[in-house]
Amino acid sequence: MIVYQKTKQGFETDVISGDIENVVLQLYRDILHRSTGEKERESWKNSLHYMNTVLNDPEIPYNAGVTIECQIPQTSKRIDFIISGRNEHDKDHVVIVELKQWKSAELTDKDGIVRTALGKGLHDTSHPSYQAWSYAALLQDFNSTIQNENIVLHPCSFLHNYEEDQVIRHSFYQKYLDDAPVFLKKDILKLRAFIKSFVRSGDDGEIMYRIDKGEIRPSKMLSESLSKMMNGNQEFIMIDDQKVVYETAMDLAKKATAKEKHVLIVEGGPGTGKSVVAINLLVGITNLTKVVQYVSKNAAPRAVYASKLTGTITKSRFSNLFKGSGAFTDTPKNSFDTLVVDEAHRLNEKSGLYANLGENQVKEIINASKFSVFFIDEDQRVTMKDIGNKPEIRKWAKLEGATVHELELASQFRCAGSDGYLAWLDNLLQIRETANTRIQELGYDFQVMDSPNQLRDVIFEKNKKNNKARLVAGYCWDWKSKNDKIPNDIILPEYNFAMKWNLSVDGSLWIQMPNSVNEIGCIHTCQGLEVDYIGVIIGEDLIVRDGKVLVNPAKRSGQDQSIKGYKAIMKTEPEKAKEMTRAIIKNTYRTLMTRGMKGCYVWAVDEETNEYFRKELLNQ
Repeated sequence: MIVYQKTKQGFETDVISGDIENVVLQLYRDILHRSTGEKERESWKNSLHYMNTVLNDPEIPYNAGVTIECQIPQTSKRIDFIISGRNEHDKDHVVIVELKQWKSAELTDKDGIVRTALGKGLHDTSHPSYQAWSYAALLQDFNSTIQNENIVLHPCSFLHNYEEDQVIRHSFYQKYLDDAPVFLKKDILKLRAFIKSFVRSGDDGEIMYRIDKGEIRPSKMLSESLSKMMNGNQEFIMIDDQKVVYETAMDLAKKATAKEKHVLIVEGGPGTGKSVVAINLLVGITNLTKVVQYVSKNAAPRAVYASKLTGTITKSRFSNLFKGSGAFTDTPKNSFDTLVVDEAHRLNEKSGLYANLGENQVKEIINASKFSVFFIDEDQRVTMKDIGNKPEIRKWAKLEGATVHELELASQFRCAGSDGYLAWLDNLLQIRETANTRIQELGYDFQVMDSPNQLRDVIFEKNKKNNKARLVAGYCWDWKSKNDKIPNDIILPEYNFAMKWNLSVDGSLWIQMPNSVNEIGCIHTCQGLEVDYIGVIIGEDLIVRDGKVLVNPAKRSGQDQSIKGYKAIMKTEPEKAKEMTRAIIKNTYRTLMTRGMKGCYVWAVDEETNEYFRKELLNQ
């Protein structure tokens, strides 16, 4: 998606008019249907005037294409500035310019990372060359037009306020500088020459038009790429905050000792790449010859990973690398160099089948390792037993004498890369009020169905392509077919609809079994995993009355353990019980409705609730 696209001449006119930042802002609002802060508007004003000076050369054709704010497909990231045209051999070329207003930076010992002033104080961030290169690589990975038509991308960065120093072009960053050169305040002529070496004749913006309208290649799924990752291949390009988290964790893994323990808390919502970074850390820290394990409470991701790695590593090797969160109740102190905990919000106090082992899983993990990484999203706590939250981790880290570090993952790679969809969903479920009351133009396929049959049929049709569409539901029906394969579970006689919960024989592998599209999964078999399209049946545990989203825990199946014990709490602390069940039920549906990378289709059993979703979807 492109915000601004004109020729060099049109861009020059907008700059000379003294209104370029307002022109971009209006297009930003019209196309993306949201506004932006004063800081970004000021950056447009300053940086785009500098770019106009760079392009002020008759050898750069007036009909060369100029693109501003080009969103990278399947992500929430945008490329600042692009100029397109053809070289002397009439071959298509695109120059990508990452614009920075930085005035200084500091060296770090982390690969591709510098430290500079961002907001309040100094922060680690991607080196501009790494950022420009990674954005270009992602654009090429996702866009079939670039690949099929051999369009050549040339990334670079322009720090127009930055004086030459011994930092930004330090030899430590040379491999990224080679891929994407940095141009500084006094390098306008050099940047101009760089552009002219690729753009000799104009294209009237036609190249970027083709790219923008080109077919988007499917996003990679972690489970499908796991085998190659374990063999050391770079399957996912880590950008911005992902790169910072990865390099920070690698640095701490090298430094941590039994006497100087470290804990890293990484907060990130659905689709921000928590699991991708976690697996990359497992591989990277293993390559440091450190003893490291990937830890998760939820068995479903581990089961899927085990199936994908069959034939790649032995079963014993897998069990040495991937563990459940209850495996550390009796582990001697500091037995591991690093434990990487994915879905840390799902950690419990007690461990074991009967919840009768250990004291606290957070404590035991920190105790067992010199360095612990906790990837967490507190809005995905979905049972009464889930204790994974930042205060809990901080408490046990302090008691263990560990230094706590905290980072955030914000880059969106699921839900068509739309941060707006997640904000809209929070608003829709009334988890928190956000400014995102519209979903139009977000690029994510969200639909409200008229019946469960329509929902089923749409998912069946989507699944024909690559077996990556599934039905899920709130746990509002008993699992009768668990031990008896004959009866159906989710029965809606008024619609002549009847289906089974996922078969017990498939267990945690339900989401990938070839015929499991004929079954319905729940939160316990899909959390931490993803498909292309998810179909969600909303039970009567979540209803809407007069525009207010309410929960009714009594409508949950008696077999569901997620809210077990809430009735007892109601007797002594009714408000606490209501708050807990409200959060669990809403978080459950939020999690279910963010499993789809490309689309989510919903149908609610309650008619007024379904109508509420439909009205919110059509809200203009």
